[in-house]
Amino acid sequence: MIPVTSFAGKTVAVFGLGGSGLASCHALKAGGAEVIAGDDSADNVAKAAQAGFMTADLRKVSWANFAALVLTPGAPLTHPAPHWSVLAAREAGVEVIGDIELFCRERRRHAPDAPFVAITGTNGKSTTTALIAHLMRFAGYDTQMGGNIGTAILSLEPPRMGRVHVIEMSSYQIDLCPSLDPSVGILLNVSEDHIDRHGTVEHYAAVKERLVAGVQPHGTAIVGVDDGWSRNTADRIERSGKRVVRISVKNPLADGIYVERETILRAAGGARTEIARIGGIGSLRGLHNAQNAACAAACALALGVSTEVLQNGLRSFPGLAHRMEQVGRRGNVLFVNDSKGTNADAAAHALSSFADIFWIAGGKPKLGGITGLAEFFPRIRKAYLIGEAAQEFAGTLGDRVPHEISETLDVAVANAARDAEASGLADPVVLLSPACASFDQYRNFEIRGAAFRDLVTALPGVKPVVVVAREGG
Repeated sequence: MIPVTSFAGKTVAVFGLGGSGLASCHALKAGGAEVIAGDDSADNVAKAAQAGFMTADLRKVSWANFAALVLTPGAPLTHPAPHWSVLAAREAGVEVIGDIELFCRERRRHAPDAPFVAITGTNGKSTTTALIAHLMRFAGYDTQMGGNIGTAILSLEPPRMGRVHVIEMSSYQIDLCPSLDPSVGILLNVSEDHIDRHGTVEHYAAVKERLVAGVQPHGTAIVGVDDGWSRNTADRIERSGKRVVRISVKNPLADGIYVERETILRAAGGARTEIARIGGIGSLRGLHNAQNAACAAACALALGVSTEVLQNGLRSFPGLAHRMEQVGRRGNVLFVNDSKGTNADAAAHALSSFADIFWIAGGKPKLGGITGLAEFFPRIRKAYLIGEAAQEFAGTLGDRVPHEISETLDVAVANAARDAEASGLADPVVLLSPACASFDQYRNFEIRGAAFRDLVTALPGVKPVVVVAREGG
């Protein structure tokens, strides 16, 4: 835990008592603050009370003595309208911040030069965060990973020299962190998303930009420049005097890091050098993962990791559970769990990564279905359709893709495994990438992915895919 000493002797309101909210309460109390906790959920309030915190309906208390409101990222700060607690705080002149802002203030007070990596982007945040954390651990660093990827930042160990904090940040979290100042800031990409919470794509992009614009004076801003929003961000930050490393997986760069034929290259001063090769690394298949790997490589180099250690670290990256996760092999058939592919755009990344696919898809359908995936249909040898979306998807596939309505995941896995093995293809892949939510048959995508993993490993002759991590110096 990271005690928050910056509010010692003061009273702080905390609204939203989920994982990060409760962690904030503990951290503030450990640092000497008095906490008044509130939530719209009676169950969450009860949990906070059981943990020993003073709770209250924050609508009915005086805000005169609050030094700050620590707000859950789930509550809107601006759009479609500010949360009622935000309005109450503003009326009382109380600042509204989040848990990552508390971390930033503690780091500045106690270890301002401790390495702090912050990662954002519309797509790829979690994989890049996990990959950077893996690379830094592989290089021998004490590495703390958290934020939007799962562990509340204040539940991690405190900042200190030699300890790297690798933190995934959503736009909601950036909004609540006005003094965000990482030593390495990474903006992967920007595309239209979360407009309901930011009003316009312009505002959404501006919030994302703050993460890389705020890097420390001698820090590094790493920016993917394959979209217009991010290219403009890179130009503005460079004009402000910050060090910018541009990343591209679509075009060679005169100055920056780019990917060409599955090789990560660095260009500077008219010369280019090879940094690492990602061809054949199963956990980093696809153009989207090439961008993740290039950004992670740029980060590792900025923090002093050698190219040799970087290459070995990339090779040993196991990937994230439920995201292009290699589950097992039977003969030449590879089984891949991409249960996190809960919409067509996400499934496109997986479908673009393999040539001969036995595709398991379906679940609770989302707007647009799979009509946008038509360019990948030639890669699909057969589709196995499950859940509520099965009939709709069958209609979209029509005569273009052989398919069956399997209805349930167990039937789909058994039939896809049988057909892939009998296909005679060199590298057939049984791929679960549903392009749908899980809620019709499973409580969440993790449970669906775990069910797929269990079904695959129970098949006769399946051998788990094991990535052996060799520690570097």
